[in-house]
Amino acid sequence: MEIIVCIKQVPETRDVAVDEQTGVLLREGVDSILNPFDLYALEAGIRLKEQYGGRVTVISMGPPQAEAVIREAYMMGADRGFLLTDRAFAGADTLATALALAAGIEKIGGFDVIICGLQTTDGDTAQVGPGIAEILGLPHEANVISLGTVVDRKLNVVRDGGASIDTVAIELPCLITVSKSIGEPRLLSYRRKLAMADAAVTHWSAGDLGKDVRMFGLKGSPTQVERIFPPETLTSQEIWEGSAAELSTRLAEKLRELKFVGGDMA
Repeated sequence: MEIIVCIKQVPETRDVAVDEQTGVLLREGVDSILNPFDLYALEAGIRLKEQYGGRVTVISMGPPQAEAVIREAYMMGADRGFLLTDRAFAGADTLATALALAAGIEKIGGFDVIICGLQTTDGDTAQVGPGIAEILGLPHEANVISLGTVVDRKLNVVRDGGASIDTVAIELPCLITVSKSIGEPRLLSYRRKLAMADAAVTHWSAGDLGKDVRMFGLKGSPTQVERIFPPETLTSQEIWEGSAAELSTRLAEKLRELKFVGGDMA
């Protein structure tokens, strides 16, 4: 079975900053990690490989330093990796990102299953995985919480539909996005690190994908951020003293004054 897992390097949450002029994340000089949801996608892919044989390929889009997350994927059990890296990819919205990754996956070719994490911690849109599937014309299921068996070229999965939990047979080739319920990711293996020390990571530029480069990055993004600003920080405080009854009455009056509640509070 040929399995492709999409992964991403994201800023650590406490370090996220945004360029107020362009509306894009500032990543240079910021500590980065492998997107936590993608660890679960990797685990799902490796389990499929262990059950059915084959190969796990990871693909990512980002600056050259994003090769680090591909190396991390090797330490979990991935077999080969591709990095889409070019300034032409910078500032991409979810559509431009999905277009670039889909083009990379087309170039890799010959896959049975594409697995993505449910969402990324720097965007939280959950749009890229389904976007890739739509671009490639693949059947897809989102928020998969459990993998079943492959029978007659159909992968049985359990998905969380919000209002219901459903078991679905999805025809291969397909794409799924997985939640953290899919299974705890395994620890990185030092033995795998040594074994994969000389493994190559293939770098592709926008021009290598055989598409119009204007469809990628900020130029190819129909979603434009109108305004970015930090939330207002309120530092003032009041200290109240009194009995429980007095304080509760005063709190109710304050909440009404701030319009957090309305009407009488009985």
